[in-house]
Amino acid sequence: MIAVREPILHPVPIDELRPTQITVGMREVRAKRKAWRTKAEADGNKAGEFLGNHMIPAVRGPRGRYYVIDHHHLSLALLEEGVKDVLVTTVADLSRLDRDSFWFVMDCHDWMHPFDAEGKRRGYEDIPKSIKGLVDDPYRSLAGELRHVGGYAKDTTPFSEFLWADFLRRRVKPKDLERDFDASLTKALKLAKSKDADYLPGWCGMVPE
Repeated sequence: MIAVREPILHPVPIDELRPTQITVGMREVRAKRKAWRTKAEADGNKAGEFLGNHMIPAVRGPRGRYYVIDHHHLSLALLEEGVKDVLVTTVADLSRLDRDSFWFVMDCHDWMHPFDAEGKRRGYEDIPKSIKGLVDDPYRSLAGELRHVGGYAKDTTPFSEFLWADFLRRRVKPKDLERDFDASLTKALKLAKSKDADYLPGWCGMVPE
């Protein structure tokens, strides 16, 4: 099936969008909420322009529902800030498939990430039915912040931040992350530059000559 990107020219209610993952980093969601609030309060026209330039990529699934395959954090942030609608870019139309076939195709295309807050793979049925049902994975927050401070480069690999989150989950203790995020970020930055992380997307550690 050839993927096409055709923008839907009418708004889609955010609360009708279906996620394709279980978790987000709530720290990142809060940062996006703050950025949006600042933009909206400063200039409503620019806020509208921002929405027009940040369409949400989605796959049309059973019953014509739209399944978000990127920008989950932004979608949740906008929803929590009271934004009702967003524009959607249709990556593929799988609406004619039955539910099991739909999820199988989504999985094969890496258009879903059914892993819980402990990094364990779950069944398709465990993916929330709405954007507001997404739950926090602190290690996804750590991975997101790590990229922002130069720990690794932005990469096109699907769900690359979750790969980094899984790497960090095995090396930074939960109690340390909960107690002192900044100290955990410092440790994460050191880990990110190590040889142990060279298999991860966007790795930018030192290469020995």
